[in-house]
Amino acid sequence: MNQKKIYNLPRAVVMLGDALHVGLAFLLSYYLRYEVEFLQPVDEANDAPFTPYIPYMLLFAGLILLFNQNSRLYQERRGRTWWDEVFSLGNSATNTAVVVMAVSFLLRPLVFSRLMIVQAALLVIVLVGVWRLVLRLAQAEMRKRGIGVERVLVVGAGSVGRSVLQTMVARPDLGFSVIGFVDDDPERGQTDLGRVPALGSVDNLPHIIETQPVDTVIITLPWHVQRKILGIIRECERKRIRVRTVPDLFELSLSQVQVEMLGGIPLLGLNGEPRLRASSRVIKRALDLLLTLLVAPFALLIGAIVAVAIRLDTPGPILFAQERVGINGKRFKVYKFRSMVNNAEEMWADLVRQTGDDPRHPKVPDDPRVTRVGRWIRRFSIDELPQIWNILRGEMSWVGPRPAVPQEVELYEPWHRQRLRVTPGLTGLWQVSGRNQVPFEEMCLLDIYYIDNWSLGLDLQIILRTIPRVLLAHGAS
Repeated sequence: MNQKKIYNLPRAVVMLGDALHVGLAFLLSYYLRYEVEFLQPVDEANDAPFTPYIPYMLLFAGLILLFNQNSRLYQERRGRTWWDEVFSLGNSATNTAVVVMAVSFLLRPLVFSRLMIVQAALLVIVLVGVWRLVLRLAQAEMRKRGIGVERVLVVGAGSVGRSVLQTMVARPDLGFSVIGFVDDDPERGQTDLGRVPALGSVDNLPHIIETQPVDTVIITLPWHVQRKILGIIRECERKRIRVRTVPDLFELSLSQVQVEMLGGIPLLGLNGEPRLRASSRVIKRALDLLLTLLVAPFALLIGAIVAVAIRLDTPGPILFAQERVGINGKRFKVYKFRSMVNNAEEMWADLVRQTGDDPRHPKVPDDPRVTRVGRWIRRFSIDELPQIWNILRGEMSWVGPRPAVPQEVELYEPWHRQRLRVTPGLTGLWQVSGRNQVPFEEMCLLDIYYIDNWSLGLDLQIILRTIPRVLLAHGAS
């Protein structure tokens, strides 16, 4: 089997880059302290060359490499964010600065500036942080070209398997490419999850490994089939395929599992059904209101222009109201600028039947119901501006799962209904991952990942990723 080698940046390159940026930070700090006299003037008597600081610079570089190593900053850890790295770098630089100043206190050198060391520590965080960001961007570009991407086969498509799949689909930055999944359930093993292909039963595993470039096999089978799991592990070892298993704890979502350590002994705790905590809901609501206040003046101006255009284009109301399903199945009226002919709702069922689209998430190309103005405002998502009113009322959020119509929800399987656990949103992971190109099953995986991993940073990231996609009309219908 001809496999592409998994690429990891050599540790020596990263360490050398960190050390060189420490040296640059010291040079810049010396320039700020003695040439610019930043923050505090320098007496002529205290003026000094850079040479006495070279030993401290070397000590600083050596110590920060040691602290970084202790923080595992030179180990490949998929899923660690850039902010996690910067936080660890901040700890390393702070600890190193304290040690260097303690050494200077013991040696009592004739030439030494504590302010210069503090400035150097801050510059180290900035410079090394930027260096790590450049490495991440380079790695992301290489992964786009197929370098450093692990091709993964998932064994099992139950709740745990879907958790694994939704994480890999929602986080392409982790560098995993899912070639498909296998499952002994006849229905699951033959039904694709969005763009993730179903490859049949577990018995097909040897053939798949032989004929497809698999780097890693992730096993998510139930706990009671240990013999089958061991057989898969042995098969993968014979083919020199990396294999990993995910513990199936009573078919619970992995986000419900809490791990604590008792003197090195892992203790597993189980939470209830994962949902946003009260404090998280308050923060999310505050963000919604703040963004609404910022956007409202521009939305009113654009809305007035669109309203005139709709009125001149075709007969009918300017606004279109439709019943949607929100949090916990609660129904509400969603408002949009009318982008279709007046009797569009009556034509919907026939159109879906004619096109053969998935009725749970229909994506009708060149929809004949769309008007001339409607095609333009839908292209840039301007038709959704009136939903700001739904956000003000608390029926929607800026970020969340797409609000579905009742007919779609009636067709949901039990696991699809997990996306109804939070307030629906104007944008979401489904939109920034391809908008209308994302199939329904994959959209559900993305929504459930968002719910289980919500954070303020994730909301802001999705909003920032939405802006260029809307302006450039990526994936719009």
